[in-house]
Amino acid sequence: MSFNIALTGLNAATQDLAVTSNNLANANTVGFKTSRAEFGDIYAATQTGASSTAVGNGVQVQEVAQQFTQGNVETTGNNLDLAVNGNGFFTVSSSGSLQYTRDGQFQINNKGEVVTAAGAALQVYPPLPNGGFNTGGLSALTLTTNESAPNATTTAGITANLPANAAVPANPTFNPADPTSYTDTTSLTVYDSLGAAHTASLYFIKDATPNNWFVQTYIDGTAVGTPQALDYSSSGVLTTPVNGQIALPAYTPATGAADMNITLNLAQTQQTGSTFAVTAVQQDGFTTGTLTGINIDQTGVVQATFTNGRSVALGQIALANFANPQGLQQLGNASWAATTASGSVVQGVAGGSGFGNIQSGALEESNVDTTSALVAMITAQRAFQANAQMIQTNDQITQTIINIRGG
Repeated sequence: MSFNIALTGLNAATQDLAVTSNNLANANTVGFKTSRAEFGDIYAATQTGASSTAVGNGVQVQEVAQQFTQGNVETTGNNLDLAVNGNGFFTVSSSGSLQYTRDGQFQINNKGEVVTAAGAALQVYPPLPNGGFNTGGLSALTLTTNESAPNATTTAGITANLPANAAVPANPTFNPADPTSYTDTTSLTVYDSLGAAHTASLYFIKDATPNNWFVQTYIDGTAVGTPQALDYSSSGVLTTPVNGQIALPAYTPATGAADMNITLNLAQTQQTGSTFAVTAVQQDGFTTGTLTGINIDQTGVVQATFTNGRSVALGQIALANFANPQGLQQLGNASWAATTASGSVVQGVAGGSGFGNIQSGALEESNVDTTSALVAMITAQRAFQANAQMIQTNDQITQTIINIRGG
């Protein structure tokens, strides 16, 4: 019996060494979680009232328990490198099967999908047409390579001050080529439906009536409508038009684009002091844009940025958590699958209740403590040696008994 007890000790120590060896081998594996061997003693089934001198039957490894503590986060500068600071796993799909990982080393495949090195597609909540994300469904994150479509300008305006002491122009007949026929001018860029840029010029003409002005709009050197009245109060506030909005007649660009219907917004103009100053211009159009990069914020929202200044949401990274992460099944490649022991998956987003934040441009290192693992290795080695010595001792005792009987 002593041989069997010592043999269980050898087996347990061997498994402990295997666990420690695996931990050390993966000390530099991104997203890897260390494990430990947990032991339990073995006793034969006994009836109530049995002798208290009963000897155990040895030891066994009850469980190889994974330790889901946070690993150190190392910055990389690569936007597609992701780390979870806190609870949660990235959700990935491998041939339609959902897996969970802390390894954020993502890359782009030939379909434009963001995938792991093993080819599993990162899952996100897709964007909704009116904003927000559909948290009721998952889809693969695909980085669009399409151009950002242009948008024609429909509203344009400026934030400016007109000089209250301005003189009436010397030439009463307006002519954009004659600076003596207007008081001040400024310009801004507007866009047609094809994304072509056009220059809109605004000419401000002081009227002989105090606090009264006119504004004339030109696009690409062509007059758009007639001069429109601007009236200011004695405190310099715009009173006419009442809402500051001037609907300009349609302008037909030479590019073949649709007619441009622009509303000129001058609500942010005033008449004070002696200086003409434009502090801001606004317009809602933009040209065609090409993809320049991907940004991922700490809540996991993925934004594609384009050369025209537009930013488009591609999805929000889906995180997952479990009541008992130790019950997850290890699949290799620092990924896991849900099991009955782990409990059902709880889905959410970074920063939500029970979930950590996502850090872009960083990776979570293995949580293996090399020093502790080396100490554990020595401990397991000593346990193995002790049990081996026990077998040797039992062998000597048995040999002595055989020798007595032989004599």
